[in-house]
Amino acid sequence: MSDVIACDLAPRLPPGTNAGPDLSRYQDAARIRRILSSARTVAIVGLSPKELRASYFVGFYLQRNGYRILPVNPMEREILGETSFPSLSALPEPVDVVNVFRAPAAVPGIVEEAAGKTKALWLQYGVIHEEAARRAEALGIEVVMDRCMKVEHARHQGRLHWLGFSTRRIGARRTGTP
Repeated sequence: MSDVIACDLAPRLPPGTNAGPDLSRYQDAARIRRILSSARTVAIVGLSPKELRASYFVGFYLQRNGYRILPVNPMEREILGETSFPSLSALPEPVDVVNVFRAPAAVPGIVEEAAGKTKALWLQYGVIHEEAARRAEALGIEVVMDRCMKVEHARHQGRLHWLGFSTRRIGARRTGTP
């Protein structure tokens, strides 16, 4: 049986393991709560129309929880019942959050396009680009990096449950006979 679930938490590494850059400044709980509670519109860059993709699942979840979704995907005309835009530049209005489901190499260009269009940049799990994050901050954009917006919303809004989430802490397996 597979543990792969949309927006699953990144695997924990043993203490003392050097896993790369320290991203804690981009994962501040107070910042995350502030962004989630103040945001109303979310542009999702790389939103897929395929129901089994994490981006679709996150967009669907956010839409069902009161956020207005603006898909950004040049290959699609409509996703989740909303008009899809070819780029952030093509958005007809500013958005509260730009949520990114693209490869890290695409982030610097996204940051430049997002300037003046958003208050926050949210980089999903695995989308890590520290230089682009610093550039976004210099442009006055708050940054959350290597976190799933759906998971954080569920965690901070009290809606955390089994659907689409695995904490890897609670399981159904018995550890032994009492």
